[in-house]
Amino acid sequence: MTQAALSALILAATLILFASERVRHDLVALLALLACLVTGLVSPEQAFRGFSDPAVLAVAGVLVVGRAIEVSGLASSVARLIAERIPGFVPRLVALLAVAALLSAFMNNIAALVITMPVAAAIARDAHLPPGATLMPLAFATILGGMTTLIGTPANLILSSIRDDQLGAPFGFFAMSPVGTAVALAGLAYLALLGWRFLPHRRNSEDRTRPLWYVFEMEAARSGSSASDRRAMLRAAGARLLANFRGAQRIDPDTPGERGDRLLVLARTDPWALAGATDLAHTARGAAGSAIARVVVAHGSPLIDRGYDEVRTRSAEAVEVLAAGPRASRARRPLVQMRIHAGDQLFLHGEPEALASLISASRLLEVNRLDRPPVNRLRAAIVAAIFAGAIAAIVFFSLSPALAFVGAAVLLASLRLLPAEDVYRSIDWSVLVLLAAMIPVGQSFDESGAAAIAAQWLGSSLAGAPLFIVLAALCTATMLLSIFLNNIATAIVMGPLAIEAARLLDVNPDAALLAVLIGASSDFLTPIGHQNNLLVMGPGGYRFTDYARVGAPLVLIVILVAAAVLSAQFGPG
Repeated sequence: MTQAALSALILAATLILFASERVRHDLVALLALLACLVTGLVSPEQAFRGFSDPAVLAVAGVLVVGRAIEVSGLASSVARLIAERIPGFVPRLVALLAVAALLSAFMNNIAALVITMPVAAAIARDAHLPPGATLMPLAFATILGGMTTLIGTPANLILSSIRDDQLGAPFGFFAMSPVGTAVALAGLAYLALLGWRFLPHRRNSEDRTRPLWYVFEMEAARSGSSASDRRAMLRAAGARLLANFRGAQRIDPDTPGERGDRLLVLARTDPWALAGATDLAHTARGAAGSAIARVVVAHGSPLIDRGYDEVRTRSAEAVEVLAAGPRASRARRPLVQMRIHAGDQLFLHGEPEALASLISASRLLEVNRLDRPPVNRLRAAIVAAIFAGAIAAIVFFSLSPALAFVGAAVLLASLRLLPAEDVYRSIDWSVLVLLAAMIPVGQSFDESGAAAIAAQWLGSSLAGAPLFIVLAALCTATMLLSIFLNNIATAIVMGPLAIEAARLLDVNPDAALLAVLIGASSDFLTPIGHQNNLLVMGPGGYRFTDYARVGAPLVLIVILVAAAVLSAQFGPG
């Protein structure tokens, strides 16, 4: 078997594993790297060079700096200020989507969503609409904004690294801004004026007139009652019994009840209201002035894989998990055994100031309550100055993004502008491992000749086509691949292929790479295409097909605008 065929076989198996979602993406990347090592496609000296690649270091630095901006409260204050000062639903939505896109151009897309999601929910409530009217447009806006600068997404940095390796120089900080900005503006206009209207406003999708479902535990105050008695009592109070527990063990429904048994309950009322309507008790503290906030756990939250008690620990006993969301009702396990996952919905209870502080520090997306975390203006100004200095060093002094943002991260940590525990937690290590492992795999795909063979097939299919059609085809192919893969893997596969195809078709390689850059970030057709899409699915009450309903016209707009702008920019003048 030739090296090209071997490389293609390994890459195909890797893509299948990525698409299956059954194995962690970072583990898949390491398995692919190991396969390339065993088959001789990658030498031992090359295997771990990806971990020292400037793109990987730049991603780590950008994540730390972006987290500092997020924690400072500066960006969230700006977003709230704009939402409050502008009257009318559509104008407020336009302003919010623009702010979200601008934030995601310079920081992690998830952080941009975390910052703006409470504002989006408030805008919908003020217009007497469910949050679903604003959350999907917001998620799409954060994805669009990531196309506009070098640090907008890790995929942009990867394509810049590929350009440096094959063409001798990386992308400039704003090299993708002309096409990215044009695509973002067209997409935002569609989302604000038409896209949100295509979303079904379901009665069960967080209508503010209909109470939410809570999943929480109650304690039996007396012995002797059977499971059927308890079920009837809860049904009369408008609740549902999910399971009975004695200690940590689930007990049979026919077992006579004892005092102290734990009941896992699904209800539309809070625990105190249910306790008043039954003989059950709840341990939550119903202090005066306390509030309940519904949140979604974002990717990268320090609470992930921790128990619910971690909320109380991190907040110094000021906040507790009052109730859980749908996953707890499906698991039907004691809440003490549950571990927090990304995308979980939690109902937090505590003083408003403590809630605001915890939500900001723990990367939680607030849906039903809008509090202002305190902002230290001096600290926020210093963080913003350091961030602006890093960008200026890249743009005006040709400093590499890796040096600029790692230096900025070191400075932020030295000045204690980011809590020490947040410095390492802000880095998504699985993304870094994925990047570092896939870089040698992608290089082997190129060096083995497999990319050249694929490019020849693509070139023969597009031979003689106008530049507009060539770029639209590259963007579409990348977009379709990104439905099944994350955008990092898509960029690593499509980058070398696009350069080879550009050479065969006598097209400017930058035009081809930028078409791939736009396509790799255009995850608008499914909830699994991008983490932000998945995070808003539950709070927005969306179904899988809702994404294609709103996203399909957006995909068409992106392809047409990107191909038109790149044709005008790189075509014969």
